[in-house]
Amino acid sequence: MSSPLRTSPQPPTLDHEISALQSKIKTLKSALALQASTLLTSPSTLALLSSDPKLTSQSSLHQSHHLQTLYRTCATLTLFRAQDPDPNAVDAGSILGLRIEVVSRAKFLRPYYVLFNRPWASSSSFPGPQRKWLRVHRHTVPSCIPLSGLAARYLPSPDKDDTRRKQDLGKFARGVRREVVRYHARLGTVADLRKAAGLGRGGDGGDKSGLVDISPADAEVRHVSVEWGDGRTGRLVIGDDGEVEKLVVVGENGRDREAGRELLGGLGLAGTVKAEEVVRRLAGTGGA
Repeated sequence: MSSPLRTSPQPPTLDHEISALQSKIKTLKSALALQASTLLTSPSTLALLSSDPKLTSQSSLHQSHHLQTLYRTCATLTLFRAQDPDPNAVDAGSILGLRIEVVSRAKFLRPYYVLFNRPWASSSSFPGPQRKWLRVHRHTVPSCIPLSGLAARYLPSPDKDDTRRKQDLGKFARGVRREVVRYHARLGTVADLRKAAGLGRGGDGGDKSGLVDISPADAEVRHVSVEWGDGRTGRLVIGDDGEVEKLVVVGENGRDREAGRELLGGLGLAGTVKAEEVVRRLAGTGGA
């Protein structure tokens, strides 16, 4: 009687090999760029390269980039003047701009801008100092940032009957940047959750952990929706620092309180859980 044929394990597919090689190439290129930048900005290396014009030029470019990075890191809030091209603009088109620098996931993001004008500059209804008060004219800040609330608090409109009212541009700028940084911290948490669960671009974490989707549930990214392959759903509440504060799991029979307690077991002193720990627990419940 012939014995049944034994099937050998399937070798990794060509697509997986190509994906792994591309990932390795990307990592090596990043390491090469970092090492080259470190060498070209070193004082000892500059002394050796002074006789080679091509390498000296390349070193100057790296130094300029290093200086720009240092500036953007230290000067996260900067003011600048601009001119409104509208011939009918208030205050002869004078604009004061606020540039907001944000770093997320070890990368500089495109700066955010808030532009101010002085609509009361030519008004005789207010005292002299209040005529120079600022008003938000235009901005590129995400719509979920409470810009109007911060402006009402720190940049109130002038009132001739209330001479004690003052504007504080510094507190307004710091408040806006704080909210923007927190917003990107929450976005980063969602990205980390998806990556750890194998739900990246083109990825499918369903076979590995049972999770089929992790995505923001609102514009502020304070609530995150979680879906399992068995039909259960969950809702995460993300704090200002990107940590998970609450978790609710809903199954076929309604809210699963036991699963929620299990996933949020061992809360920290602040009542929060690190995103990495939540992903590990979420992945472990895939077959539950």
